[in-house]
Amino acid sequence: MSLVETIKKISFFNNLNEEQLSIIASFSSISKYSSKSILFYESEVNQNLLFLVDGLLKIYKFDKFGNEIFLYHVYKNSMISELSSLNSNDIYCFSNAEFIDESTILSVNFEKLYEYFLSKNILTKELMENLLNKTQQLQCIINRELVFDATAKVAFMLNQDLEMFNKLKRQEVSFMLHIQPETLSRVLKKLSREEIINIENGDIVIINQNALSSIFKGIAV
Repeated sequence: MSLVETIKKISFFNNLNEEQLSIIASFSSISKYSSKSILFYESEVNQNLLFLVDGLLKIYKFDKFGNEIFLYHVYKNSMISELSSLNSNDIYCFSNAEFIDESTILSVNFEKLYEYFLSKNILTKELMENLLNKTQQLQCIINRELVFDATAKVAFMLNQDLEMFNKLKRQEVSFMLHIQPETLSRVLKKLSREEIINIENGDIVIINQNALSSIFKGIAV
């Protein structure tokens, strides 16, 4: 697959024509990563805007005791980088990033992207949408860590990330949500008794979406 064809797989660039895609390709590159490898560490600085073409990426931090704190997953066809300013070519890493699956990364030089596109009001809407999505994602993390109880944490993940919930071992899920495995088991049994979910061959199936959403939204069913 050519570089231009790879760029076309990222919806961020959907509105560009062939000439514009070729310009993007002239200051971009593709990298392959194996599972468990590290993309970047917290406090690193680079000059490239990063996109996940294929694969799965885990974003996390460490607390003062060295314990890993899971933040969120990045899925294919997503922008990874978190911009803090458009007035600097330096892109700071505010967390750590580790690959869960074999993955492909598209790296786009931010200075060139700004020169040829953003400064001409091209791709600015797409960039703003991505940044707003990341802000919303941060709000969800704050709710999960500071507001939600165990039931709300589990309901939120089932609602937002059911495929990942079923893919992971229960112990891994409880670790991500910062609850005990026994607590996770009790919550799942409770949701099953209330006919909000079914547990079929170990996988969760949502049967009452409104009731599930109301648990973390605080809305009466």
